[in-house]
Amino acid sequence: MAKEQQPHWSDILKRRLDNSKKEERSEEEAKAEETELFTKYYTEWKGGGDRDESYKNIPRFYYRLPAEDEVLLQKLREESRAVFLQRKSRELLDNEELQNLWFLLDKHQVPPVSGEEAMISYEAYLQVGEKAGPKCKKFFTARVYAKLLHSDPYGRISIMQFFNYVMRKVWLHQTRIGLSLYDVAGQGHLRESDLENYILELIPTLPQLDGLEKSFYSFYVCTAVRKFFFFLDPLRTGQYLNLDKDHNGMLSKEELSRYGTATLTSVFLDRVFQECLTYDGEMAIQEQMKLHGQEPVSFQDVKDEIFDMVKPKDPYKITLQDLVNSCQGDTVTSILIDLNGFWTYENREVLVANDNDSSNTADLDDT
Repeated sequence: MAKEQQPHWSDILKRRLDNSKKEERSEEEAKAEETELFTKYYTEWKGGGDRDESYKNIPRFYYRLPAEDEVLLQKLREESRAVFLQRKSRELLDNEELQNLWFLLDKHQVPPVSGEEAMISYEAYLQVGEKAGPKCKKFFTARVYAKLLHSDPYGRISIMQFFNYVMRKVWLHQTRIGLSLYDVAGQGHLRESDLENYILELIPTLPQLDGLEKSFYSFYVCTAVRKFFFFLDPLRTGQYLNLDKDHNGMLSKEELSRYGTATLTSVFLDRVFQECLTYDGEMAIQEQMKLHGQEPVSFQDVKDEIFDMVKPKDPYKITLQDLVNSCQGDTVTSILIDLNGFWTYENREVLVANDNDSSNTADLDDT
């Protein structure tokens, strides 16, 4: 029997290489198949599939803000915002277009005039809207017309009122765009420093400030910005600015003491200014009562009455939560910081009786 011929080592190596390639391909194919199956089952589990093709087209709604060290992304964002604001600015009516709009409105006025006001009907209003151009289209709607329609017997609106409405809208958007340019952080709002920059660059354009020396610019900016932020505060009372007699943007203790009817207690004012003064156990409300010619009350009586009103958990102290739970926080605070509040509470029964007497008298007069 002839001896079997042994395979050459090179043939063995080639077969091993071929087998290894087949194994690699099979692993890749297995991974691809696994991914395909996972996607299929996951989509079915989430309720997707062919019936929810719209899920594939959901737009991206969150964009991460670039970090401080991502300079290129920050520059790109700034340029994008600038281009966007320029485009918005071009969408606004310029002076020539506003003048053309006025001529068209005047040309289409419908008699008779109402007093001295030129009027326009809805039909003529729509005709002007078609001729005024695409920028004006948003102003010529039924909603705008109805908003400006008052008591005209012919169902017309005033041309001047409509034109002023358009002007105000244009000015509003111009101002919004101008303010947005100072939104350095690009967050959609202005910080105090952003508003300071805006007002500082606005000063030379204000005729009322022609005589203001540059050395006072920073002082004016500080005062103006503080007033803006105060008036935009939804919880403002609108009284504190009138107390600032020296117009330095701040309130001294003396200025704050004139708040309301000038009956705030000295203890309250001292606490506001974080001054630690003692009164040797005498309540500041007693001082106020003496100044206003009233007989002082006992501290112990007032304390006991307040504790009876609040009914705190701990009989030796009153917490903020105790005040909230008692629903008497406003009354207690008024008693402690304001003489008028204290007097009103002390005389509440007399005041109620007087109100009843007044109402009874009024009833008798009616009969």
